[in-house]
Amino acid sequence: MTVLRLPFTARTWREGLYGLLNLPMALIGFVVAVVGLSVSGGLLVTFVGLPLMAAVLLVLRLFGRLERLRARLLLRLDVAEPEPSRPREGRRGPLAWTGAMLRSNVSWRSAAYALLHLPWGVFTFAVVIALWAAGWSLLTYPLWFWTIPTYTDEPGVGVNTDGQGGGWSWDGPLEVVMAAVLGLLVLIAAAPLIRGMAAVDRLLVSSLLGPSAAATRMWQLESDRSVVVDASAADLRRIERDLHDGAQARLVALAMGLGMAKEKLTEDPAAAARMVDEAHGEVKLALRELRDLARGIHPAILTDRGLGPALSAVASRCTVPVTVEVELGSRPAEAIEGIAYFTASELLQNVSKHSGARRAGIDLWRAGDRLMLQVTDDGRGGADATAGSGLAGLAERLAAVDGLLAVHSPPGGPTTVTAELPWRERTAP
Repeated sequence: MTVLRLPFTARTWREGLYGLLNLPMALIGFVVAVVGLSVSGGLLVTFVGLPLMAAVLLVLRLFGRLERLRARLLLRLDVAEPEPSRPREGRRGPLAWTGAMLRSNVSWRSAAYALLHLPWGVFTFAVVIALWAAGWSLLTYPLWFWTIPTYTDEPGVGVNTDGQGGGWSWDGPLEVVMAAVLGLLVLIAAAPLIRGMAAVDRLLVSSLLGPSAAATRMWQLESDRSVVVDASAADLRRIERDLHDGAQARLVALAMGLGMAKEKLTEDPAAAARMVDEAHGEVKLALRELRDLARGIHPAILTDRGLGPALSAVASRCTVPVTVEVELGSRPAEAIEGIAYFTASELLQNVSKHSGARRAGIDLWRAGDRLMLQVTDDGRGGADATAGSGLAGLAERLAAVDGLLAVHSPPGGPTTVTAELPWRERTAP
């Protein structure tokens, strides 16, 4: 039944309409490109040639914007705006704008789309119009076949029915039903063909009218850099808050306690001794908080001994038993090592707080030029990296260094979180 519905789905209608509109749109773009570029190219020997060519390229860029809108409405293809043409630093005016338009890769890709789209537009228009005309006319034949004998001398649609003999016509009930069935088969066959042509259209629009690969990569790097900056600022705020609310407050209380003990030292030595004992305890607590804070910034065991012992230390602090398997022949770069450590640490915190697991595991290995980290648990599952949780922030941090985070956590468990980081060799100190 799904196959029978193919010709009547909204997607088939939208993509078929896109194929029909390809021809008039391609004709417009082709005429603008050929006439405009030919005339402006012939006038390059004059002072109006370059500005005219830049104006033609601007029109083609606007035409590309219209094509992206058409693809968004009919193909459900959302192509981002390409990078704008910018004059060189410190230059303004018509000449600077002309140079920017002529140097722009987007301008010439828009021109290439206008030139290449015409033959493809002719093909898609011919295929869609032929298949839809034949299919729908045959499918609806039972509704209009009566008009043929009523208004003509023919009994029905036929071949060689000019009275010379040997012809045939569809005028009986069986032939009418067969025509409708044949029309349905034509429409069914046309549906996947239309979808295939729409896939080619999506490729043309996204590759020629979208942002270039270099621009996309630059935007991605800028986005990743902003994520790293935000994460670093959040870490600094956390450190400042921990210092202010923790160690700093204890040191202030310690200073006050020692001051009071100093005043009582001569008149009440016993009370001064008790105050010194209390201050000694405060010193121990402050040192412990400072060690925990330093471990959160960058643990000494990671610097001195590497990921294996550092992950074992993290696992020992988890509320559930954790097995650790590390297979690394060498140590990665310090930045990658630190990201892997804090990723494992945060994932184990999630296991302790949210999973309800009885046991967990950490596996770390190198696969080619990638460092793989996998944390598993047998808890209740249901973890989702797209729900704005801590996993989403972790995925953003990994993406900032070309890393990936994959979460498989069906309801009821088990949960497997795999982090993939680029392997970078550790430089000698």
